[in-house]
Amino acid sequence: MSEPWGRPFQKSRTIVVAFCVLSALGLILETPFILKMLAPDDLDWAQLSNVSQTYGALSVLFSAAALAGVVVSLWYQARQTQVAQEAARRDAHRELIVLALDDPSLLACWEPPQTPMTAIRRKQILFTNLIVSNWESDFRLGNLGAAALRDMFDGHFGGEIAREHWVTGGPGWRVSAELSVDPRRREFVKIAGECYARAVAGGSPVAATEYFDPAS
Repeated sequence: MSEPWGRPFQKSRTIVVAFCVLSALGLILETPFILKMLAPDDLDWAQLSNVSQTYGALSVLFSAAALAGVVVSLWYQARQTQVAQEAARRDAHRELIVLALDDPSLLACWEPPQTPMTAIRRKQILFTNLIVSNWESDFRLGNLGAAALRDMFDGHFGGEIAREHWVTGGPGWRVSAELSVDPRRREFVKIAGECYARAVAGGSPVAATEYFDPAS
């Protein structure tokens, strides 16, 4: 996730880039008038006209490059805005889950589990969902590669609660991915499903009660 100061800095950089591009474009357009003012009286304007035609062709290329720069800058700014909005929605969802984890009476405010489970197990499933959601965000933003994600899921699905979370929540993740226009989200769910299937084929998971030494 970007640092809080990142978005203002990126916005300022976008403004500076746009200003520089527009200034360069204005200078290109004003150059013929500047040359006319500075040219001596005996200047061969016919020869200058031939030169200016060549210059005009080059100015078209520069203008196109300047326009492309503005388009890229605006696209980048729009992308950063989208990322910021997704981060805000994700933070709001996380806060709702944290409230439910702190107050078990709020667990009933969410949709009922697909299979009967205790309140403690429900809290564990919700917390696991937060972990997977965080991985998804890092993967979509490019902070987490496919190879690293597979390695993390391979270890993750070695546990009992992680597998139960994917059994109950996996269908919802798949539907969300299919409806999304982001190919990274679909790839994330695909990798998760493959790692889950491989873990199941490898044997039984480690029970939550066996994670830690009772004496510790």
